[in-house]
Amino acid sequence: MFVDELEISVRAGKGGDGCIAFHRDAKVLRGGPTGGDGGKGGDIVLLPTTHCNTLYHLTGRGQFLASSGEQGGGSQCSGKSAEDLVIEVPVGTLVLDAERGNLLQDLAVPDVPWVLARGGHGGRGNARFATATHRTPRTAEKGRPGEERRVLLSLKLIADVGLLGLPNAGKSTLLATLTKARPKIAGYPFTTLEPMLGIARGPGEGSFVMADIPGLIEGASAGRGLGDKFLKHIERTRLLLHLIDCGDLPMAEPAEAWRLLRNEVLAYSAALAERPTIVVATKVEDAAARARAQALADTIGQPVLPISSATGHGLGDLVAAVWTRLTAIDRAAGERTDLG
Repeated sequence: MFVDELEISVRAGKGGDGCIAFHRDAKVLRGGPTGGDGGKGGDIVLLPTTHCNTLYHLTGRGQFLASSGEQGGGSQCSGKSAEDLVIEVPVGTLVLDAERGNLLQDLAVPDVPWVLARGGHGGRGNARFATATHRTPRTAEKGRPGEERRVLLSLKLIADVGLLGLPNAGKSTLLATLTKARPKIAGYPFTTLEPMLGIARGPGEGSFVMADIPGLIEGASAGRGLGDKFLKHIERTRLLLHLIDCGDLPMAEPAEAWRLLRNEVLAYSAALAERPTIVVATKVEDAAARARAQALADTIGQPVLPISSATGHGLGDLVAAVWTRLTAIDRAAGERTDLG
C-alpha cells in the first residue's frame, strides 16, 4: 500500500542516573566517592534509503521510543549509552513540524542520517562532586529526559523523468516496457492508483529513474481525482514526458489532451510548467495513429515523438531523446554552479 504522508510522535531516550557510591576496603576507614555517570539516552535518527518508496511500513506504530541510558555504577563505572533508534524513510521525505507546519529537514540524499530527537545526557555520579572541602558528597544527578517531537512525514518521490498523461494514455505500459517496474496495466482508465518508480537503461552503462503517477483529469490541480496529491511526486523530476494517446479510441482528442495537461500543470505550479518537456504520442501503431501524431505536432507547433510500447516502435528514439535532454540539463546546471 502506498502511503506518502504520516504523522508520528517520537521520544528520545532518557539519560541514565548518576550513581552514589563510596570506596569500600577493609584497610580504608573512609573511602572517597566512586559513583559513575549515567549513560546517554538513544537518539531518534531518520535514515533516507532507496530500499523503500512508501511510508507504509511506519503505519500503526504509534509513538517511537528510544532506549534510556544505563545508570552509573560504583568504582567510577559509567553507565552504557543506549543505542540510537534508526527509522528508515524513503529518499525524498520531507520532515515538517506537525503543529506549525514549517519544514525541518528535506531528506533528499540517500544514506545521510539526520537526528530528529536527541537523547538526554546522563547524570553525573557523586565522584564528580568531590572537592577539597567536601570529600564525601552524597549527591548525584538524575539523567536528563530525551527530546519529544511530533512531526509530519511527507514524501515527494525523487526521479529523473516524470510521466504525465490522461488516464489510459499508456504511462504504465511504457514504464513496464522500459524498466523492471510492474504496475497494474489494463485497457480501461484509472488502473494506476499510486505513483510508481522504475529504472530505465540509457546508453552504455547509464540509467535514469522514471516516475509514473495516476492519470490526470480536468481539475486535478485543485484536487479532483486526488490530482494535487499525486502531482507533488513529479515536483523533483528534471524532465517531464507528456504522453498523449493517439490510438483509435483516446479519451480526448490529442491536441485537447495536451492542452488539458499543460493547463493542469500550470495551475498546480508555474515552476513545474517551465520544466523541460518532451511530448510523446503513444499507441502509434498504424497509419491513422501516425496521422493523428503529425496533426498534434502541427497544432501545438513543437516536435512530437511517436511511439508504441506494444510493438517497440520509437522506444529507442525516446530513450535517446530523454538521455540527451537529461545530459543537457546536467550540463546547464553545472555551468550555473561554476558561475556561482
